[in-house]
Amino acid sequence: EVLLRMHSVGICGSDVHYWQHGRIGDFVVKDPMVLGHEASGTVIKVGSGVTHLKPGDRVAIEPGVPREMDEFCKTGRYNLSPTIFFCATPPDDGNLCRYYKHSASYCYKLPDNVTFEEGALIEPLSVGIHACKRAGVTLGSKVFVSGSGPIGLVNVIVAKMMGAAAVVVTDLSASRLQKAKEVGADFTIQVKNETPQEVASKVESVLGCMPEITVECTGVQACIQTGIYATRSGGTLVLVGLGPEMVTVPIVNAAVREVDIRGIFRYCNTWPVAIALLASKRINIKPLVTHRFPLEKALEAFETTKRGEGVKVMLKCDPTDQSP
Repeated sequence: EVLLRMHSVGICGSDVHYWQHGRIGDFVVKDPMVLGHEASGTVIKVGSGVTHLKPGDRVAIEPGVPREMDEFCKTGRYNLSPTIFFCATPPDDGNLCRYYKHSASYCYKLPDNVTFEEGALIEPLSVGIHACKRAGVTLGSKVFVSGSGPIGLVNVIVAKMMGAAAVVVTDLSASRLQKAKEVGADFTIQVKNETPQEVASKVESVLGCMPEITVECTGVQACIQTGIYATRSGGTLVLVGLGPEMVTVPIVNAAVREVDIRGIFRYCNTWPVAIALLASKRINIKPLVTHRFPLEKALEAFETTKRGEGVKVMLKCDPTDQSP
C-alpha cells in the first residue's frame, strides 16, 4: 500500500446520491462513510513491498481494487468481481480526505505534463473508454450519445478520439449541449416533450442515417426507449446510465432488428490508456472542470453539484496547493 496526500477529488453523481438518499440499488449506507472516488494525490509513504512508487510521486487512483483472484480477475474483467473493494461504495470508504492509503498496484504515476485534476478526471474518462470499447466505436462510426452530463461528455471525447465520423448528443439542457459542442460533438438536439420515436427520427435526420452505436448515459426509461428506436439494425446500444431497477422498453423492436444491448459497469484496464492519451495531448478533458472548492467548503461544493450547476466540481484537499 501507499499513503497519499490527497490533492484533487471530483464529485460524482453517485456521491450526491449516497449523500441524499443513503443507497444506490443494493448498496446501502449503514454507517458513516467517506465519499469520493475520482481522485489524485502525492505519495508520502510506501509499504515495504512497493517498488514502482516512491515518496513525491504524483499519482491517479483507480478506486476499484479486487480482493481475490477470482474468475473475473483471471479473465481481466476485475470490475465484475462481486467482492471488489470500491471507494465510496458502502461499506468501503472513499478518498475525499486529506490523507488516504490505497493499494499501490492501483495507483498510477502521472507524467509531469498531466495535472492533478486531469489525474482525478481519469475516473470518469475511464467510463467513456470502457463504454466506447464495448460499443465497438471505430473509424467512421456514427454515434448517438444520450445525455450531456459529465459521462455523456467523456463519451463524446473518447468516441471522437477513437475515430467516430459523427457524434450527435441529446439533452434537456441547452447549456450542457453547448458544452458537448465545445468538447467535439458534431450535432446536438435539445429534447423538449417529443416521444422516443420522434427523438430517434431527429437523430437519424441530423446524422443522415441511423447511428450504428448508441451510448445511453441517463438511465431514464424514455431515453433507453429512444436508444433502441434510434440504433441502426445490427447496431449496438450500450447502457451506461443507471436508473430504476425495472424499465419498460420495446425489446421486440431490438430483437427483430438484431440490436445488441450491452451493459456497462464502471471500467477495467483503462488507467494506463487514459494516462497515455492525456500525456500525448490527444485528448483534452480540462474543460470539464467548471467549479473548484477547498475541502473546507465541501458542503457548498456538493450543493453546487446537486443543483446541476456546471459540469464537474473539483475539491482541493491540500491546503498548501490549490492549483489544478
